[in-house]
Amino acid sequence: MWCFNVEAKFLELSSNKDATKNYHTEQCNDLNDLIRLVQGELTKPERSKIMCMITMDTHSRDITEKLVVEKVTSEDAFQWQAQLKLRWKTEEKDCEVYICDARFWYGYEYLGNGARLVITPLTDRIYVTATQALHLKMGCAPAGPAGTGKTESTKDLSSAMGKAIYVFNCSDQMDYKTMADIFKGLASSGSWGCFDEFNRLIPAVLSVCSVQFKAVCDGVKGNVKRFTLQGVEISLDPTCGAYITMNPGYLGRSELPEGLKALFRPITVMVPDLDLIMENMLMAEGFITAKSLSSKFFSL
Repeated sequence: MWCFNVEAKFLELSSNKDATKNYHTEQCNDLNDLIRLVQGELTKPERSKIMCMITMDTHSRDITEKLVVEKVTSEDAFQWQAQLKLRWKTEEKDCEVYICDARFWYGYEYLGNGARLVITPLTDRIYVTATQALHLKMGCAPAGPAGTGKTESTKDLSSAMGKAIYVFNCSDQMDYKTMADIFKGLASSGSWGCFDEFNRLIPAVLSVCSVQFKAVCDGVKGNVKRFTLQGVEISLDPTCGAYITMNPGYLGRSELPEGLKALFRPITVMVPDLDLIMENMLMAEGFITAKSLSSKFFSL
């Protein structure tokens, strides 16, 4: 609805130059109503659902405000293109996810009534890079210090796109057969795999991994229904994806082989935007004046 409304307001701008500004005010009022709901008596599932809505609506409000401040007047502007947008296609009777020039069909994976990550400018940038990697039929490799949200952002992108994601904690105990089995499963089910601390694998396994993952990438690029991985023919769902997260500069970690690096689009993740995250958490607990409170908390 947010995507639909913003694009409708862009069209209205020719007759009413305050269309997006008015919509922003409307959004702020809606958000305050949601925060008031949290202050009341709610069942646990209702509360987590409304907290989720507050998280999403806060981000929508911030983006609309950014569009007003930067005087964006058309949907072709990069500030709007770089957002993850969902649109309902009436002809196909299906939901499509748009971001920059990448297009994906929504995955409809049952994800339950779970929490969503606070969407900050950093998350938005990770979304753009990760979806471009999928669009280019590659994997994606977020790297950076611990606790910056590499795995969490990947998991959140999967819930935004309705995809199943499996997180594997890599260790030096994993051999090439284990990796082949995982790749076969991901490729034939169309799920995403997130290999946490991928550079913990031993160099011998990493070099075989590049051959295995290249077979999957080539299959997706070639638009084939079936392909061969380690001598076994399996079916291929082209919506599968692989993410590898790495913590740089620790002892006992291997450097990735060049052949493997070439298959993954790298992202460097730095410090998370803590004041925005605090503002969102305060809102979800029912504080109307969350913006000023969060900056005080952040300084403290």
